[in-house]
Amino acid sequence: MHNDQICFVFRKLAIEAGSVIMDIYNQNNFEIKIKNDDSPVTIADEAADKIIYKGLQKAFPDIPIVTEEQANTHTEKGNTFFIVDPLDGTKEFIHRRGDFTVNIAYVVDGIPVMGVVYAPAKKRLFYTDKDFKSVEEFGPHKPQELGELKHINVSQPDPNQLIVVASKSHRDEALEEYISKYNVADSRAAGSSLKFCLIAVGEADLYPRVGRTMEWDTAAGHAILNGAGGYVVRYDNHKPLVYGKPSYENPFFIACTPGLNLQKA
Repeated sequence: MHNDQICFVFRKLAIEAGSVIMDIYNQNNFEIKIKNDDSPVTIADEAADKIIYKGLQKAFPDIPIVTEEQANTHTEKGNTFFIVDPLDGTKEFIHRRGDFTVNIAYVVDGIPVMGVVYAPAKKRLFYTDKDFKSVEEFGPHKPQELGELKHINVSQPDPNQLIVVASKSHRDEALEEYISKYNVADSRAAGSSLKFCLIAVGEADLYPRVGRTMEWDTAAGHAILNGAGGYVVRYDNHKPLVYGKPSYENPFFIACTPGLNLQKA
């Protein structure tokens, strides 16, 4: 299996899933259901999941797949697998705020080495190339038509004027207390895995997450940030965040650009 094949398939499936998502997004009404964990799911989540799951199975039949929308895939898969969130930011989708993404990642030995994050409503597409370097693609984002590519890199942070990015819907007292440990010049809000991508393109320096996330929420964005020179560590001990954990649940974490003096929790 070659990295360029993974890159091609990830990109194609993300764009195809994004197209279906936008078709539903632009409808006047769509069905919303509540899952067992009280989180919402729409027909867009389910339609995108089918496209991506079938596409990955066909292209790479020997690689296990973990996807948010199929509970039967959440069994132990070892530490090398594909992991998918077909519609990250379902609440953003429901409220038509646009900050939702398609996330697909390839985890090898617990590390997300390749990924794609596609925000169809924002018309932003990020992915890792065959050399594990991250790019942003500009253009019409068509499955068979490659647009203009730009390699992206994290910025050099100014410790006296940091830019923090945080969730639109998960800011609380614990998060604000942690952010207050830094000299922050600007704080930006973003939904879904776009927060990782804002650091990857140099538009932010720090993304602390003090709240529950699952591996499918973070793996693709993590891969993009890795490929742009950034990193993600656990909130409690600053060790690298790894994947393939029991139940695929993440601890609190910090995503950032290098050069920061990370503060203790």
